[in-house]
Amino acid sequence: MDNSNDILRQVRKIEIKTRGLSNDIFAGRYHSAFKGRGMAFSEVREYRYGDDVRDIDWNVTARNRSPYIKTYEEERELTMMLMVDVSGSRMFGTTDKLKKNVITEIAAVLAFSASENNDKVGCLFFSDRVEKFIPPKKGRSHVLSIIRELIEFKPENSATSLAEPLRYITNMQKKRCTMFILSDFMDVEQGEAAYADALKIATRKHDIVGIRVFDRREAELPDVGIVELRDAESGKKIWVDTSSRKVRERYAEKWEELSSLTDQTLKRCKVDNVCVDTSEDYVKSLMKLFMAR
Repeated sequence: MDNSNDILRQVRKIEIKTRGLSNDIFAGRYHSAFKGRGMAFSEVREYRYGDDVRDIDWNVTARNRSPYIKTYEEERELTMMLMVDVSGSRMFGTTDKLKKNVITEIAAVLAFSASENNDKVGCLFFSDRVEKFIPPKKGRSHVLSIIRELIEFKPENSATSLAEPLRYITNMQKKRCTMFILSDFMDVEQGEAAYADALKIATRKHDIVGIRVFDRREAELPDVGIVELRDAESGKKIWVDTSSRKVRERYAEKWEELSSLTDQTLKRCKVDNVCVDTSEDYVKSLMKLFMAR
């Protein structure tokens, strides 16, 4: 089978599914769901009683010898940035979908939602470094090119680091935007979220939403005897006796610790987020997230 034709078919399949879902998920609440729209300078006018003195344009005031203030209007154009985790752990999956598949579909839903509302959408792929940056643009063809990259992109590295891409976006994207981080957020060092400081800085400038995608087997081990487990990012292998209740309990505890740490970090940084299980319908989770915003 021709690889190019196969990818085009996958792109088309995802487009058909996700374009319809974008309307269902937002249900007319697209604009109210995002805080990314800022205030842009419109014009100056003469000062009126009750106006905020902080808006006085002192240069115009000096030229006209009477007070003038700057007026602003809501920016009508939103920029959406998709920050997509392409580390090795995205290739994990014990159901009919890998984490990569779910991330791709959710990214496509968001991208089409932005496109249908005449907004720009860009994308950044990251592992433990910025793998690829696609500048924000409008239009269906641009969205389709992003989906194609989501399907076929092959990263150079397999490890994860959220801090570096967050710093990159903070410096690169001068205008305030709504940023979606699609990742499993497995980036912990010595019991702390390694990306906490970079995330805190980024949220001062951008409206950030976290979409955490996980597989149920990352949260609990089944009792299937002795199995070999492999770390998708480091390549390290280990034999585990899953018939041991103590082993299964410790495994579940480690997941709860990671999940709790992620929740606390995102909450502390004031980042709205949702957890998506690859075995469940992500539509309900996204609808709940956007209804709450």
